Amino acid sequence: MRSYGQYCSIARALDVVGDRWSLLIVRELLLQGPCRFTDLKNGLPGVAANLLSTRLKELEAAGLVTREDAPPPVATGLYSLTETGQALEPVLKALGLWGLRFMTVERPDDAFQAQWLAYAPAWFTTDTDPDGPPAVIQLVASDELAVIELRSGRIHTRLGRATDPDLVLDGPPRAVLGLLSGVIDLERAGRLGLSAHGRRDLLTRLRPVAQDQAHVQDEGHR
Repeated sequence: MRSYGQYCSIARALDVVGDRWSLLIVRELLLQGPCRFTDLKNGLPGVAANLLSTRLKELEAAGLVTREDAPPPVATGLYSLTETGQALEPVLKALGLWGLRFMTVERPDDAFQAQWLAYAPAWFTTDTDPDGPPAVIQLVASDELAVIELRSGRIHTRLGRATDPDLVLDGPPRAVLGLLSGVIDLERAGRLGLSAHGRRDLLTRLRPVAQDQAHVQDEGHR
């Protein structure tokens, strides 16, 4: 294993997960749960099979990932995160929140998948009316479908289509995710091609975590 050779916890962490694709493998295992090799490869557009295999072996050696043979009908190896690997979830959330500032540009060759549409509101938004009634929001972006369910003060997300959503947000990923994450407002999202049908008031109930952090920072500077 390559090493920075520094007695520093940041350097030691990067020794383990600093190589290309390593943290994205962890992301997919967090989002999808135990995965076959093909599941991981499909969730990581652009990765070569030999490089993915190498990274998985490195993560196994570091104690972040385990591989177990699944019984029939799966009958193949399943990769899962260990407790140490799962402990990276808040790190990825913080990294993703920091990275929102770079999401204002949607490159034409960027891949986009449904699980990325689903995790964003779960990780980057909060419910401002925890005592409010349950509500369902359907997300549609680049033909990928995800559902937000607001209930008991928590935000739940899943892939697929809702039967009778209270609000439908449909548009390019930059518009849908930009609006939910607070990068852009509803007017700007509309100019980017977003359509919103149903209870738009639910958008005020979803508060981007980035706005909460900005408020805390503003208070700290006063």
